[in-house]
Amino acid sequence: MKEKKIDEKVVELTNDLQRTRADFENYRKQVENQKENEKKATRLATVYKVLPLLDDLDRAIGAYAELKPLEKSLAKTLESLELKKIDSSVGVEFNPDLFEAVMVEGDGEKEMVAETLRPGYYYGGEVLRPAMVKVKRG
Repeated sequence: MKEKKIDEKVVELTNDLQRTRADFENYRKQVENQKENEKKATRLATVYKVLPLLDDLDRAIGAYAELKPLEKSLAKTLESLELKKIDSSVGVEFNPDLFEAVMVEGDGEKEMVAETLRPGYYYGGEVLRPAMVKVKRG
């Protein structure tokens, strides 16, 4: 009788220990996920703060031909930070997921980018900010 109670108690304590271990492991994973999410949020906030500077650099490169060699170097650096410019060159087909049209000219059915007013960027493969463009219908 005593031996049965001891065995039951051992089983009960063993189950409690297993639940406690599982709870601790879940807690540890939750803390790791939370830390990773905070890192991502911090990186994203930093990237958002850098976008106006990138816009200024882009305008400067467009205005001064002697700065053109910086364009490739800047693109490589941005890519290493998982930041890539959206291709909004003239003639690219308009895609509302990638572009924000602020002006539309013409009255055809096919919509193409006529001019980039502000570059857009991908961050980590997702659209961070759509490119602001002028659209031409033809």
